[in-house]
Amino acid sequence: MESNKKTVSLPRYQQVAVEIAERIAEDRYRVGEKIHARSTLASNFNVSPETARKAINVLVDLGIMEVRHGSGAYVLSKEKAQAYYEQYQDVQSIQEIKNEIVSSIQRQRNELDDISQKLNQLVAKTKRVHHSAPFVPYELTLTENAQLLGQTINQLNIWHETGATIVALQKGDNLVLSPGPYAKLEVGNILFFVGNELGFQRMQNLFYPDK
Repeated sequence: MESNKKTVSLPRYQQVAVEIAERIAEDRYRVGEKIHARSTLASNFNVSPETARKAINVLVDLGIMEVRHGSGAYVLSKEKAQAYYEQYQDVQSIQEIKNEIVSSIQRQRNELDDISQKLNQLVAKTKRVHHSAPFVPYELTLTENAQLLGQTINQLNIWHETGATIVALQKGDNLVLSPGPYAKLEVGNILFFVGNELGFQRMQNLFYPDK
């Protein structure tokens, strides 16, 4: 599988300078050795003589090579070549990490967009269901954190407070349809009620005002 990592895009003469520095660091070109004439260097790296000249100039400026007039270019420092090559590798590594972070952020954005789209679809379908079938009941489970436990439906005046109508009350395995006004609400009960979305929110706020 091919890597999708991007690398820092350097001008070709700088790329050649890095490659020469790498060879010097690996002792393929030794200190004091004369580097081939520009035309030969250009042929070896498949670049123009002018590009080869610029590459040598970079290395001369960095103290990696020196040009002796009338003689040619010579390797001057392996240590500086090593430092230059390592610096280039560090820059490459930083760029790769940056690209990975950008890719990760983009993937997260795509995932969030997908989740948002699915949530919108869910909300839209839920609204359509309750619009086309308003008597499909909502459910609300009364946990130990619920308020107003131990009171009856009549005492709570639920329809007046919320606009919802309780149509069933489940206590354990027992489902009571149309529970009377004196049915007491306890921990573990499941309320089934009909109404609109605002009624559902009011029911939640009635029993769980802190949520």
